[in-house]
Amino acid sequence: MQDLFFYTAKIGWLLIRPDSLFLILLTLTLILIWMGRNRSARSMLTVMVVLAWTISLLPIGGWLSYPLDTRFPTNPPLPERLDGIIVLGGSINIPHSDAWKQVETNDFSDRLFYFISLARQYPQAKLVFTGGNASVSGKGSTEADTVAQLLKSRGLGPERLYLENRSRNTEENVLYSYDLVQPGSDENWLLITSAAHMPRSVGLFCKHDWPVIPFPVDHSSNPDRLFKINLDPVGHAYGLVWALREWAGLTAYYFSGRIGQWVPSGCNDSEATG
Repeated sequence: MQDLFFYTAKIGWLLIRPDSLFLILLTLTLILIWMGRNRSARSMLTVMVVLAWTISLLPIGGWLSYPLDTRFPTNPPLPERLDGIIVLGGSINIPHSDAWKQVETNDFSDRLFYFISLARQYPQAKLVFTGGNASVSGKGSTEADTVAQLLKSRGLGPERLYLENRSRNTEENVLYSYDLVQPGSDENWLLITSAAHMPRSVGLFCKHDWPVIPFPVDHSSNPDRLFKINLDPVGHAYGLVWALREWAGLTAYYFSGRIGQWVPSGCNDSEATG
């Protein structure tokens, strides 16, 4: 079932992501022109141009990300004791790292920055980096293996560092990390991931009876710019794709029973398996 969900999610998102849909519509418009259906082609092209200008001018991705970014407080008060800190993969650019033989990060590198910082703040805490290879082919290095030397060079010794390298998605992050560290019911664990991704992640941890303290980073929205109009086709399009990807993930995980709420807010009766 894990494999079926993984491949279905990958293929499904490839088909419905906004940039793919735009390319499909553009192709259909060209086909209509070749078929002599000029009126239909003009109508479709008009819709596409209106959508393109709307996305280019308005931070729609920010509007969609903001409710997720603010689901959990930023810089939350931390307990005196932490038994473990876990950071989800997604910050390592595996193809670039393999090609250049060094760790290459992406737009979500804040996850690593805060992981290292908090690891030093809590020197007794176990440290879990969870991330395999999420490509459909599964070929190439894994995130955990790629980042291992970097983390160790920052003083995170092997005696407290746990590297989980099998997971391909967030649910597997939780399952394989749980098997790796076997957290106790009385332990305090801190979870680091992107703010918009935090609700889905917390929902999965709760579903598998592993309560965590959310520490969101890498915020996708800017509250000071939510209502500012500016021409930024690439930036706005990227933000929209990222936001819709997270909402699609929440929807898929909720309707498949993997999380107990559409937008989880913490561990309660509906989130836990009991």
